[in-house]
Amino acid sequence: MAEIEKEYNPDLITLSDDDGKEYTFEVLDAIETDEARYLALLPTYDDPQKMLSESGELVIVKVGEENGEEYFYEIEDDDEYETIADAFIDRLEDFFEIDNK
Repeated sequence: MAEIEKEYNPDLITLSDDDGKEYTFEVLDAIETDEARYLALLPTYDDPQKMLSESGELVIVKVGEENGEEYFYEIEDDDEYETIADAFIDRLEDFFEIDNK
């Protein structure tokens, strides 16, 4: 019987900060509520050694749309952030080692 080899093709997005510096993230999960859509992102690095040395902190962004274009921004409301972060942790903790401190 032939083996089927599955290729891993992560969903990657690149975001820029206010200074124009670009960062690449892997999209781990998405949550859609009645009010908004959110993404759980994990930073990626070209250097595998740097990836091992980083904390792998989950980044959560809110997805907005303007003139048909998607944009991503920080969640400024603490309660909203906590609610969404807890939902992502519940969904992802079976797949990843998550330190919920």
